[in-house]
Amino acid sequence: MADARRAPLKDQTDISGARALIVEARFYDDIQDALLEGAVAELKAAGVTHDVITVPGALEIPAAIAIALDAADRNGKPYDAAIALGCVVRGDTIHFEIVSIESSRALMDLAVARKMPLGNGIITVNTDEQAWARARASELNKGGDAARAALAMLRIKRRLAKV
Repeated sequence: MADARRAPLKDQTDISGARALIVEARFYDDIQDALLEGAVAELKAAGVTHDVITVPGALEIPAAIAIALDAADRNGKPYDAAIALGCVVRGDTIHFEIVSIESSRALMDLAVARKMPLGNGIITVNTDEQAWARARASELNKGGDAARAALAMLRIKRRLAKV
């Protein structure tokens, strides 16, 4: 496995007080706990509050985000960013490819259409060992990475809104 390379982001636009939505797929509970821990730690460090919605699997994440965004807008409490968390482990059928590709495509479509800062933390792996290496905050911390990506995009959105 290649070492993760994270360039430090220099944009320090204030995002404290923002609201984020985390939608997590609870297909692998223990791995999901690790992904969620990493994401929540990043949000707390940035002063961003969050809500968590749980869905059965990765394919349900994009629809749940869209539903939650609409409900939050209607209630006058819009979300400023969203984070998708889940794990897809390769099996013996093509289901892995369908779930991996379609969930990523739907998240990208949603982020672009809604102009929503969105971090994709759906990890796609061949083995449980790879999933753990990516999920643990002490290792690759992909839940934290997804939160950092969403927060980086939120900073860009807020900074450009002032121009």
